[in-house]
Amino acid sequence: MKKKHSKVLQAIYEKPVRSNVLWTDIEALLVALGAELSEGRGSRVRIALNEVRAVFHRPHPQKETDKGALVAMRRFLQEAGIKP
Repeated sequence: MKKKHSKVLQAIYEKPVRSNVLWTDIEALLVALGAELSEGRGSRVRIALNEVRAVFHRPHPQKETDKGALVAMRRFLQEAGIKP
């Protein structure tokens, strides 16, 4: 995993929850971790990592992930066994 991916992973796990994490950086992190991403309807993205599956919505029109989605991503990564 690259240094940038490590920083994004740290940002996801930070408390209080940040509001400036770019969704594209999260997708790059997931790909680096070996996740399978597939497009759903509209802005949905299906993610499978370590036999854990989830569906997220890409943020739009902004590029930053909102706090609720970041908490959900943290929970997804914890269930998949990924920790900073």
